[in-house]
Amino acid sequence: MTMFKSVEAVKYEGPQSTNPHAFKFYDPQEKIGGKTMEEYLRFGVAYWHTFTEDLSDPFGTGTANRPWDNFKGMDLAKARVEAAFEFFEKLGVPYFCFHDVDIAPEGDSLKETYRNLDEITGMIKEYMKDSKTKLLWNTANNFTNPRFVHGAASSSNADVFAYSAAKVKKGLEIGKELGAENYVFWGGREGYETLLNTDLKLELDNLGRFFHMAVDYAKEIGFDAQFLIEPKPKEPTSHQYDFDVASGYAFLQHYGLQDHFKFNIEANHATLAGHTFEHELRYARTHGMLGSVDANQGHPLLGWDTDEFPTDLYSTTLAMYEIIKNGGLGSGGLNFDAKVRRGSFEPEDLFEAHIAGMDAFAVGMKVAQKLVDDNVMEDLVANRYKSYTEGIGKDIVDGKAGFKQLEDHALGLGEIKNQSGKQERIKAVINQYLLRAYAGE
Repeated sequence: MTMFKSVEAVKYEGPQSTNPHAFKFYDPQEKIGGKTMEEYLRFGVAYWHTFTEDLSDPFGTGTANRPWDNFKGMDLAKARVEAAFEFFEKLGVPYFCFHDVDIAPEGDSLKETYRNLDEITGMIKEYMKDSKTKLLWNTANNFTNPRFVHGAASSSNADVFAYSAAKVKKGLEIGKELGAENYVFWGGREGYETLLNTDLKLELDNLGRFFHMAVDYAKEIGFDAQFLIEPKPKEPTSHQYDFDVASGYAFLQHYGLQDHFKFNIEANHATLAGHTFEHELRYARTHGMLGSVDANQGHPLLGWDTDEFPTDLYSTTLAMYEIIKNGGLGSGGLNFDAKVRRGSFEPEDLFEAHIAGMDAFAVGMKVAQKLVDDNVMEDLVANRYKSYTEGIGKDIVDGKAGFKQLEDHALGLGEIKNQSGKQERIKAVINQYLLRAYAGE
């Protein structure tokens, strides 16, 4: 069955193309920094937003018009698998990602849910045999069902903790069977609404215990995928325990988990935490914890998780700068955890949205690589911190200076002169590089 009849295979046609179903900047085989774009960017399609999202919002029912809308239950799940692999092949994308409930409906019991998952997992495995598209990561949805009203691993109800563990256990088994390169933990309800009724220490301790159990079981079954935590500060809880990379890293260190996890960083979540996308990427990179990326963007006028497809070239450039400086994403990738807008309800809009996002990151990669090759930011930063390469500054860095030595140095100083940070200059230079890329230079 053909689900997307109006779209043929998407090809690279160059910046002058007016074909909405062609790449303008993303050439999968173009080599940049020694790797092809496809190898480096490792794009992934989010199963939930692309194949299960109906574009409903708090004020209206869904508007999405999908070829599989007339199916129900397991027939719907099977139709989505067919649609997904047709989409992957036509888009030429190397990876996809899913939650357990995205691929198969929950049953009336956990055993029935397992049977549904086993059947669809088997179907996906068969499709993967003839497809180049691999599983970037999978995860368990431990936030949608009412049983998770008080959380999952952080729930006040031990039965919910056990149920959540069972779902993750199954998810790890599915990940191994399908060859997932990563496994993601997103604590959608791992947090609190109010401290007035919350045992914060017990909840955090239980969350730490849960992650250790996951590590132990993955070792037991020989599932060697990279574990990833995806930070988010709020929504749906008032405060989530994985607020941002910094708090998440502190949590991992406190519970002795830092060697088992890295971070899956989402741009829109960074915005909600009061950070820039590149801040979260830089913090993770600096600590050797950058694992993967959920590629999207938020709306500057809306204070909630809008999950828009990334089209801001400035943002994608700065993001790719961090990823290139990180040496790439290893087993991670750029997963489009993004949905088309409510008014973009036609099936072909799904292709056009992904094309826009893939082109935006392709431009970002090209510009960021040139910035790195030309040492644009590196030279400016090195010059700004030059005082730490000699004299008292080098003593500070080398651990040879204490307060007494520093006081002696300070007492001998005359007027202290600072140098300009050149913030406006560097922004202008980045704009210059972006415009050169647009001009094909």
